[in-house]
Amino acid sequence: MTSTAPISTLNDLFVRVAAAANPRAVLWQDEQGAWMPLSSDQIYQRVRALARAFLEWGAHKGDRIALIGENRWEWAVTDFATLAIGAADVPIYPTLTGEQIAELLSDAGCRIAVVSTQQQFDKLNAVRSQTVLERIVMMDRPDASAAQTGAIALHDLLAGADALGAQRDPVFDALVRAVEPKDLATLIYTSGTTGEPKGVALTHGNIAANQNYAAADFAFDSTDACISFLPLSHITARALDYVMYHCGAQVAYCSQFDKLPQSMREVRPTVIVGVPRVFEKIRQAVEGKAAASPVKKRLLAWALRVGARHIDTVYSGGQPSSLPWKLASRLIYGKVREAFGGRVRLFISGGAPLGMDTARWFASVGIALWEGYGLTETSPVIALNTPSHQRMGSVGMPLPNVELKLAEDGELLVRGPAVFAGYWNKPAANTECFDAHGWFLTGDIAHIDNDGFLYITDRKKELLKTSGGKMVAPQPIENKLKNSVLVAQAALVGDKHKFISALLSPNFAALEEWARQNGIQVASRAELVAHDRVQALYEGIVKEANVCLANFETLKRFRVVPDEWTQESGELTPSMKLKRRVITQRYAGLIAEIYADEATARGEEAK
Repeated sequence: MTSTAPISTLNDLFVRVAAAANPRAVLWQDEQGAWMPLSSDQIYQRVRALARAFLEWGAHKGDRIALIGENRWEWAVTDFATLAIGAADVPIYPTLTGEQIAELLSDAGCRIAVVSTQQQFDKLNAVRSQTVLERIVMMDRPDASAAQTGAIALHDLLAGADALGAQRDPVFDALVRAVEPKDLATLIYTSGTTGEPKGVALTHGNIAANQNYAAADFAFDSTDACISFLPLSHITARALDYVMYHCGAQVAYCSQFDKLPQSMREVRPTVIVGVPRVFEKIRQAVEGKAAASPVKKRLLAWALRVGARHIDTVYSGGQPSSLPWKLASRLIYGKVREAFGGRVRLFISGGAPLGMDTARWFASVGIALWEGYGLTETSPVIALNTPSHQRMGSVGMPLPNVELKLAEDGELLVRGPAVFAGYWNKPAANTECFDAHGWFLTGDIAHIDNDGFLYITDRKKELLKTSGGKMVAPQPIENKLKNSVLVAQAALVGDKHKFISALLSPNFAALEEWARQNGIQVASRAELVAHDRVQALYEGIVKEANVCLANFETLKRFRVVPDEWTQESGELTPSMKLKRRVITQRYAGLIAEIYADEATARGEEAK
């Protein structure tokens, strides 16, 4: 159990925040970038004021209220205010188009939406006729045109709230306590890497059941601080913020990812939770900086060799005592820690597979990455490595209130109080994702070792099957390719073909610097990736990734694309997973070219 009393609803968590008497419960940045505090009393009064506005507009228990915005204190206040009146919020990624948002709002039946910026208001207002929206609230102050078209300023709704200080409203408090575990808390739309959006319906009891166990072994308390930077529309980021609020820790909101390095230096968090790509980028930055100098490159390689001898000590929480390790810590490891602010005691990775190589690299610089695993449908944590129970390469042991079993084909099945009851308005999908005994089919291929540690191999629907009948799990091989500082993303292709190939999206910052140092001058990225020396460079990366792979897994061919794959351009999900369907459609011509001579190609069959 956690060090604090268990909760049965998320409103219990809000009550705990309101009673904490914490003058710096939340940090946020003003327009000049200065960090400003919000106290427990301010959070309570602002939540109460917004909840009152919702009620005055006719919102009732069970209604859905849309929330579209970046990570900021207004997001949390809107979330708590929605939950306080028994309504459910519908968090939506601000990167979606207006048409995409309209589809979700229509499905959820949202009559109220709270958006962050003028841009988000304009986008939503343009598709308003496709929804049942009655009111749109803006976190930023609306300009004159937005006000004329119906934008409501959140600032106006909260006017006078802070002046009430420590006063409490018994009627509002009773409303908060009236919410029950069975009540719907949120609809989170997820399409994953394939498929149409589905609203995951999570109750207060689902999320509370997960909160009571997910952080039990980490002993978070009021001295801890985290930076909220992963999109709050994703359950992983939101669950972390709830954990921090639960234990009285400080939450600092970072609304722009490019401000994260500076935020880490200024806030100096004690807890970092990131998707694997966050950690991969930091590794690539360290290796890229070292590559610019032969001396630094040799020094880093030496430090990694030294650290590799002490991985077990690092993961057990000990401090290696050897002189080489202490010297390497002073010269190298300490600088990596400083990139995170210098005060982090817990590094947690989730949202996508971490990869053994990345875990080993960080352990070799003295940082244990505690990898976990979960899904939106499971609120989210299913299993987690912790300081008391860990095994590198696994995603840890299941939480005490989670049951696991494996289907005959290796698919992981889950059951427990944190597992959702079903998708919103999707009876057919619900029939497909639960078996006759109530087990949720995760869609992930897994195995469990003799000690109970869980290992996720790949997504069931993403396994590639060669024409010779061999099954290939793409993610581990893609992670091998991304170990290179020159590879930002990699996607394996070859389903139903004789052999497996790869599409590589470069880390253009590193590649362009390499080209400059090697005297390669080109007019475009397309020319750059087509250059003979660049092709040879990536051929070496692919060759290295092929080491230790079975013959049927090895990459027989590859193509370097002249594009960066991002969430904004559509190739990545918000948790930085590949959207394979998008990639295979976008590069259909290139993939066809790879396999154009497949019928006559010799020596490349998957064996």
